[in-house]
Amino acid sequence: MINLKNKRIIVTFLMHLGDLILITPFLQILRRHAVGSDITLVVDEKLADVVRYNPNIDHLVTVDKKGKDNSLTALWHIGRRLHSQHPDLLMNLHPNERTSFLATAVGAKQFVGMSHFLARPFMDTYTRLDRTHLHAADMYIDVLKQLGIEDYKNAGLQIFTCPVWEKRVEDFYMASDLREKQPLVGFNIGSAVPQKRWPVERFAAVADYFSDKGFRCAFYGGPMDKEMVREAVFLMKSTPIICTGKFSVGELAAAVRRCSLFITNDSGPMHVAVSQDVPLIALYGPSNPKFYGPYTKKAIILESTNKYEIGKSMKKIIREGNYKGISVITTEQVIEAGNELIAQYGTKN
Repeated sequence: MINLKNKRIIVTFLMHLGDLILITPFLQILRRHAVGSDITLVVDEKLADVVRYNPNIDHLVTVDKKGKDNSLTALWHIGRRLHSQHPDLLMNLHPNERTSFLATAVGAKQFVGMSHFLARPFMDTYTRLDRTHLHAADMYIDVLKQLGIEDYKNAGLQIFTCPVWEKRVEDFYMASDLREKQPLVGFNIGSAVPQKRWPVERFAAVADYFSDKGFRCAFYGGPMDKEMVREAVFLMKSTPIICTGKFSVGELAAAVRRCSLFITNDSGPMHVAVSQDVPLIALYGPSNPKFYGPYTKKAIILESTNKYEIGKSMKKIIREGNYKGISVITTEQVIEAGNELIAQYGTKN
């Protein structure tokens, strides 16, 4: 078993929103075992709010990977600056080329975790990314298991917010006439992959249903989702709160926390809701929720297929043309699942 105590530890991870949230259980376990250690986390600059107030790290280093740091030269300089801190251990959590190059450039005394095959000769311990057996959050934890750690209890996904974000959200809800004790149902109708998007008109129908039941409904998501949200709102009889594109990542976490129920496609905001312990309905197709589904027991997953071919990529499944589409999930199924979760977990008011 590797000794993690009293070390200078660097963790590198430059992936997307949902992926970054999914490493937070790993950070909890690492912190618990790395007594007296100094932990630095390196992440994509635009997602830094996900871990900005995370108590399991000591320092946060950001990389503008699609901007000024989008070159091997820039990554090399970042890596060498980190090298000057004389790190004892570098833990890389993804095998993509950019992160692997940066991790190699750091030149820590020990280099463990995952990496692109070109970086593996520089590693002390290599952990293969297990995409056939483990949920993504557990894949990252597997890096610690491979180092001999057996106690991997954790509290699930976490995003910690701050008073400034919380006040910003509170003021927004107040300006949107959300009553203090009125329960809120949140919707995330976007996804970067069109085949993951449940039909807009069905989201509108579900929102109207819960509005008729006395809930206020709110639409979240980023600027790229605005057109879909406009279409949904146009089809609705009730008036929802439009949060789409209004919040930073940290503010989004504070905003979603207010929800009694969150209804979402498979995308980053789904993991944000999980991090705030919000019961949710996750609409899946064609991706497999076994690997990237909600990392919580407070979820009902509605799937558009009952058969997954392990090891076959989502893009290949779509290209083959046999996938029926996410629209096989009905409005009635979503409403029934929503009522079940509300009955089980109650409402926030």
